[in-house]
Amino acid sequence: MGMLMLIGLATAVASIVTVVLMLRYPPVSASRLCAVLVLVSGSLAVAVYCYGWFSVLLGGPFPQSCGDGTASDAELVRIEQEAWPLRSACVYADGATVEHVSMSISVLVCLLAGLAIVLACASAVLHRRVRSSPVHLR
Repeated sequence: MGMLMLIGLATAVASIVTVVLMLRYPPVSASRLCAVLVLVSGSLAVAVYCYGWFSVLLGGPFPQSCGDGTASDAELVRIEQEAWPLRSACVYADGATVEHVSMSISVLVCLLAGLAIVLACASAVLHRRVRSSPVHLR
């Protein structure tokens, strides 16, 4: 997972540099720009997910962080750790749950992955539109 996170970050940085270079030296094909932006958002989604996975695996609640109990002094029932959605929580007998991994990590992963899907569809539509349009020669 660590290697996947590094590859995701490296791909995102290389894709951002590519977008900057594409915009600096026009003409820019909209379908190619969308395709590179798919790489940016997809690789960032992978990197953020790997970061969240490590926080669940390595920084999740350990018995000492869950042992304090709640305000009602309820006993710890179980520790829940899930890889998808990224969740690390202490569940107490009174029904209280204390999350140790922020929901914003899962939301960010879903937003970046969704953006990658939307951009991939837009790139395909733009590419198909350019291929099907008649070429006008002067």
